[in-house]
Amino acid sequence: LPAMIGLIVLAILFSIMSPVFLTSLNFANLFNQAAALIVMAMGLVFVLILAEIDLSAGVTAGVSAALLVIGLNAQWHWALAIAIAVASGVVIGYFIGIIVSKVGIPSFVVTLACFLAFQGLQLLIIGSGGLYRIESSEILAIQNSNLSIMQGWIFYLVSMLLLTYSGFAARRRRSRNGQPNRPITFLYVKIAVAGVLGLIIVAALNLERSSNKAFPIHGVPIVVPVVLALWVFCTFILDRTKFGRYVYALGGNPEAARRAGIQVNNVKIAVFTICSTLAAISGIISASRIGSVDASMGRTMVLSGIAAAVVGGVSLFGGKGRLSQAVIGGFVIAIIDNGLGLMGFNAGINLLITGGVLLLAASADAISRKRGNVVVR
Repeated sequence: LPAMIGLIVLAILFSIMSPVFLTSLNFANLFNQAAALIVMAMGLVFVLILAEIDLSAGVTAGVSAALLVIGLNAQWHWALAIAIAVASGVVIGYFIGIIVSKVGIPSFVVTLACFLAFQGLQLLIIGSGGLYRIESSEILAIQNSNLSIMQGWIFYLVSMLLLTYSGFAARRRRSRNGQPNRPITFLYVKIAVAGVLGLIIVAALNLERSSNKAFPIHGVPIVVPVVLALWVFCTFILDRTKFGRYVYALGGNPEAARRAGIQVNNVKIAVFTICSTLAAISGIISASRIGSVDASMGRTMVLSGIAAAVVGGVSLFGGKGRLSQAVIGGFVIAIIDNGLGLMGFNAGINLLITGGVLLLAASADAISRKRGNVVVR
């Protein structure tokens, strides 16, 4: 709730201070700007729920993007290049998970070492050129092309149908298992709010936003359904599977989870693998937006990803967090970056404000946890 209130307050504040903020062009740009950060933050949510950390996620994104562009320049098919880039994230995450769970080295130390080592690996992959441009139209389309107006509305209707179906299916499943359900009014309100928000967003993105009538730009950016599909899939994993229950159980009380028969090491390995895989996808999305990959790509992205997750409400102490909070936090960070940029502030002010917001969110998390301990006692 505080993150959502902050998101609304920031949007109102920047719309008052900058006449460009609420234009259709900048509105679409916000989604493109937040996409890679949100995907990165979603991966980090899995790790943070375990009360672990992955400082190497940013450079994992950089290494994956480097492999992507090298593959494209070697005339690989774009789908194969993406598959290799994502597979590198799987391998890196599995390696980190093995070291953390089997060897027992703290994740902070392991991922810090990987953060340093993968920068060198990235330099070796990119080579002495230092920068490669992306020429593949399919890769560039992820962040730079849009759905047609009709496709945008079809995307909206399908999303609403899936949301409605999943809501009623969850109620039926709980009733069948003898579990209590919230009043159905909550579901109706949830569907209505999502419907109105989705309607506004799709209608706004379908507006013409090009200043040159000869080159019209309108429609929902392609990256929006991509990120939404990842969010739905990963939310299903956390909320609807035994593995998701194990992740929360392990984050809440590792010893109790072990005594309950949960394979702690396997869960940790899987979580770090998921995190690095999503980091690799984040790197592909980021490369698509920039249109090039250099040897320093991704080095600071992980810090913004952690900030997005924590600002959204994910606990640094483990056992608490949802992927929707990473989405909200990602938009908060993106709005701060976008709004301050439109107002002409330099990067120093941006970092100061982002750091302050992160500190406030972490303080709120620590205070709420302390109060909860008092209540338990």
